[in-house]
Amino acid sequence: ALFGANSPQAAGGVAGGLALGGPFTLVDTQGRTVTDRSFRGRWMLMYFGYTSCPDVCPTELQTVASALDRLGPAAARIAPVFITIDPARDTPTVLSHYTKLFDSRLIGLTGSAAEVDAAARAYRVYHAKVTPPPRESYLVNHSSFLYLMDPNGRFRALYPPGLSAEALATEIKRQMTTNS
Repeated sequence: ALFGANSPQAAGGVAGGLALGGPFTLVDTQGRTVTDRSFRGRWMLMYFGYTSCPDVCPTELQTVASALDRLGPAAARIAPVFITIDPARDTPTVLSHYTKLFDSRLIGLTGSAAEVDAAARAYRVYHAKVTPPPRESYLVNHSSFLYLMDPNGRFRALYPPGLSAEALATEIKRQMTTNS
């Protein structure tokens, strides 16, 4: 199911009226400070994940890239944002290389652990570091939703993992048409 801002599941945010979104201050792949206000005037399609993620992140980012392609010229009105939840490993350089694997339009953001945690909290993103034996490196368990914010920075829709690129593009176009 899709949770749009006008659906009963999303009264004021998501089920239960939780507010989603809010101010954040992070760093882009060029090392420039970026805030939520940097994207005003554009729709923001946001995803929280990390570059070492073995499965869901690459799948979801490929879906975002394909959905942008399906949107054609309308995609220019969207800022597709990938916020890392693993700032210790995901430096601006690492994020730059990673996002380019999927789409040159993807905007990778990182920051200090405190800055990333604050952004994740604002969007109610679950994330927890785990080190499964016998590994020395760690994985990060995390929620895997796409967030659509309107040009004024207001939450408009929450898309679950596994949505097809076609369905995502259709839903984004519908939101852009009904909320412009």
